Amino acid sequence: MMTTPDAAVEAVKKSGEEPVNVHYDIRLPDLPWSRRIQIPIIAAAVYSVIRMLGPTLRYEVLGWQHAERVHASGKRCIWAFWHRIILPIVWWHRDHGVVVMNTTAFDGQWTRKVIEWLGFLAVMARRLDVGVDCAFTIDGPRGPRYVAKPGPVMLARKTGCPILVFHIGVDRGKTFEQTWDHFLLPAPFARTAILFAPPIYVPKDASAELMEAKHAEMQRELERVRDIAESWFSLGEIERQRYREEFGK
Repeated sequence: MMTTPDAAVEAVKKSGEEPVNVHYDIRLPDLPWSRRIQIPIIAAAVYSVIRMLGPTLRYEVLGWQHAERVHASGKRCIWAFWHRIILPIVWWHRDHGVVVMNTTAFDGQWTRKVIEWLGFLAVMARRLDVGVDCAFTIDGPRGPRYVAKPGPVMLARKTGCPILVFHIGVDRGKTFEQTWDHFLLPAPFARTAILFAPPIYVPKDASAELMEAKHAEMQRELERVRDIAESWFSLGEIERQRYREEFGK
């Protein structure tokens, strides 16, 4: 049974613990033994697939200079991306110590093991102040698909760190349309294109209206890089070159 936001808040009040927000709670749910035993098995299977598939993927990266400029300024990045592309991105950016905002529900627990084995930190702690980036699967953990949650905007206002959104397209792969996120499994030796949009800054004194505007801007940018990346390998070379010039600035 899914926990509603109101129920989650009430549970926190009773426990005395404070989550970052109702979408990213640090308290472990009380899972039955039959579910708990599945967590390491599923995690090991998924990790094995990533370890075999990942080295065969070929990446074209556009817009990474935005992250380099943010890091050079002494700030960290708040990454936001759709849950659909979690497999190709965790391989590409493995072993960088990025904190991934993760749910503690059943899916989140086996996911946590996988991404930690790949060099990420799957925790809910506020870690930007100790020099690490953090990442949100922005429509996770259960959707709705392609609807951005407000967490990154709230964190950007609090920390002064910018939001950077991105998406990955592949030339060959399978979309699992029966899953809520239309999970993407690249084919072995697939070519991929990663597009990073410019940073979105949120002032620390942002009003409610400005927060809503920044959230809408993040949604638009997520949709734009998604649409370009998903269509990348069906575009003509002239159009791809135009985007290379735009995202390469």
